[in-house]
Amino acid sequence: MTTPSGNPPQVTTSTTLHGACHCGRLQLRFDTTLEPGGIRPRACDCSFCTKHGAAYISDPQGRLRLEVAEAAALHHYTQGSGLANFVLCQHCGVLMGVVFEHGEQVLGAVNARCLAEHAALGPAQTASPQTLSAAEKQQRWAALWTPTVQG
Repeated sequence: MTTPSGNPPQVTTSTTLHGACHCGRLQLRFDTTLEPGGIRPRACDCSFCTKHGAAYISDPQGRLRLEVAEAAALHHYTQGSGLANFVLCQHCGVLMGVVFEHGEQVLGAVNARCLAEHAALGPAQTASPQTLSAAEKQQRWAALWTPTVQG
C-alpha cells in the first residue's frame, strides 16, 4: 500500500504483535500505535464469528502483514453481507482475520485470539455489525480497520 505521494504510510511509535494459525502455515505481523492493554477486541456477535470465537482488533494508524508459508493454506470465506472476506487456514481452520477492499486500499482486522500476545489485550467488547446497513458497515470499517494490509 502506498500514500498518494507513492510512499508507504508511516507508523510512528509502534508495538508489534505476532500471530499464527495452529499449524503455522499462516502467520501475521500487526504493527500498532496503540498500547496492547488499551486495545479492547470487538467480539462480533454474528453466527460465523461466534462459532469461531472471534474478537477483532485493528488500528487505523497501523500496518498488517500476512505471511503465507504454503499457498494452499490460504482460504477466503465470504458470508453475511458479502462485503468482507474472512481469512482462514485451509489446513487447521483457524480464523486469522478479515479484509475489505475500500477503493484502492485493503483494510483489515485481526482475530485477536490468534495472537501470541492475546492475554496482554484489554477485555473484549461485543460488536453487532449485522444490525448495520451495508453502507454503515463500510463506513465503520473504513474508520476502524487497519488500512495497510500486505500479503
